Amino acid sequence: MVDIAIVGAASLEAEALVELLQERDFPVGALHLLDSGDALGQSLAFGQRNLRIRDAAAFDFSGVQLVFVAATVADAAVRETLNRLACDVIDLAGALEPGASVCVLPGVREGSVAQMPVPRRVRCPGTVAVALATALAPLTRRATLRRVVVTACLPVSVRGRGGVKELARQTAELLNARPLEPRLFDRQVAFNLLAQAETPDEQGHAPAERRLSGELAELLELPRLSVSATFVQAPVFFGESLSVSLQFEHPVELALLHEALEATQDVELSEAGDYPTAVGDALGQDVICVGRLRSGVADPCEVNLWIVSDNVRKGAALNAVLSGELLIKHYP
Repeated sequence: MVDIAIVGAASLEAEALVELLQERDFPVGALHLLDSGDALGQSLAFGQRNLRIRDAAAFDFSGVQLVFVAATVADAAVRETLNRLACDVIDLAGALEPGASVCVLPGVREGSVAQMPVPRRVRCPGTVAVALATALAPLTRRATLRRVVVTACLPVSVRGRGGVKELARQTAELLNARPLEPRLFDRQVAFNLLAQAETPDEQGHAPAERRLSGELAELLELPRLSVSATFVQAPVFFGESLSVSLQFEHPVELALLHEALEATQDVELSEAGDYPTAVGDALGQDVICVGRLRSGVADPCEVNLWIVSDNVRKGAALNAVLSGELLIKHYP
């Protein structure tokens, strides 16, 4: 049995983590839920018990073997503690120091988990990278991929519970003909699309867009892969939708790509003429859904497709739990 701590336990990702630990019969010994601020005293159900969230800053981590960091850690002292832990850490939120962890996506890039130095540090890729790499990895085994262009329509849940509440509030205000006052977002998001999901840098790129470029090349083991990403804020609560254009080095046969996707366990490919939606097909699922697979209009090296995925469950929590399962296989 493995004693576990979850930091950021009040987050949507942590709630999904706890559910998946139960569903997958993860060998949990003691489970400690940790956070800060208003989250203290809240509880999550685990088995037959309700576990209360305690203060991460006051917790003694020496008694656990595995820590999941499920949400951004604002407390600098807690972040420093996490980077010095003597146990394994799976980081979903960028809490570990750059270069101190290995990016792992079970089924795509598991790395040399058995050879990792102890304590092991696993960095979970962003949810868009998870969806893209899962779909593209089988394709790259059939043809050489040179470029990826993606427009990712992100749900408000990428901003946590606050994003969900903000969309609900804005929607209610508009439907009741009340004046709209944006709070978490800088303008109206309900019944609208925002051209960016984060504040961009001086070159116009958001941090998550830059992160995707590096992670996708790393996960697919294509260091020269060109990635162009635009993250759009969509007025949906959960589930991300990706419009993707691929450029291969040589002309590709679409039938081979269909075959590769249909043979991939973590992918569900829609039939010709159909397409998946995030709300109707992806939410609550442990697969990513792909549709509208088609060749370019005039370029035989171009392939276009549509991908939807549950950003909280599949993109974040499931990847973390699967990474944990990889680690415990190699416990001494």
